[in-house]
Amino acid sequence: MTGMTVKRALAAQRAFSMRRASAMKRASMVRRASMVRRASMVRRTSMAKPGSTPRRASAVKRAFDVLGGLALLLLLSPLLAAVTLSVTLGTGSTRGILRRRPVAGRGGRTFTMLTFRTKSPLANLPLLLHVVRGQMSLVGPCPLAPGHRESTGDGRRRLSVRPGITGLWQISGRSELPWEERELLDLHYVDHHWLGMDLTILARTLPAVRKRRAAARTPVPAARAA
Repeated sequence: MTGMTVKRALAAQRAFSMRRASAMKRASMVRRASMVRRASMVRRTSMAKPGSTPRRASAVKRAFDVLGGLALLLLLSPLLAAVTLSVTLGTGSTRGILRRRPVAGRGGRTFTMLTFRTKSPLANLPLLLHVVRGQMSLVGPCPLAPGHRESTGDGRRRLSVRPGITGLWQISGRSELPWEERELLDLHYVDHHWLGMDLTILARTLPAVRKRRAAARTPVPAARAA
């Protein structure tokens, strides 16, 4: 009797292990298919890239960043002042209105990234100052801390460009990307970026942010009682 019970238990364990392995394989295939779809999307974004030398492309991108950053700072200066006042009144001090975070910039040079102490999208307005200073770009890879695992090995390619306020990771349609997918999008941008891609990403950023905010405000329906 005991022998039969053990055999049944072992058989059940083997069956469970097989089902688990099958589920993990399906999940891996789904994730890989998702990454392929995203790669296909970003390839379409980068089509029709005109021929240009890396030095010229870098100069054009930098000029676009400076002009765009200055224009946005001028346009959004009343909003910057309003957010500064709001955060100051909320914290009771001008010393605590900014968050500081070390970030790996172009070439691996570390700088302190500043954002407002607020949870709204307006928290990123100070990043325009980094764009004008040449520490960041309007569009680029996701800003990461020095020594982050996505900046090691093959991922060091991301350090050849400046981190961006927005990028392919921002318009992907999901608020929380697995790091593997984010790395795929960032490295694709590093290898294929040009001015047309930047303009496309900038045009899609605001609708993507609004869509995520609307989804976050949508209440989750309560489960019905059995």
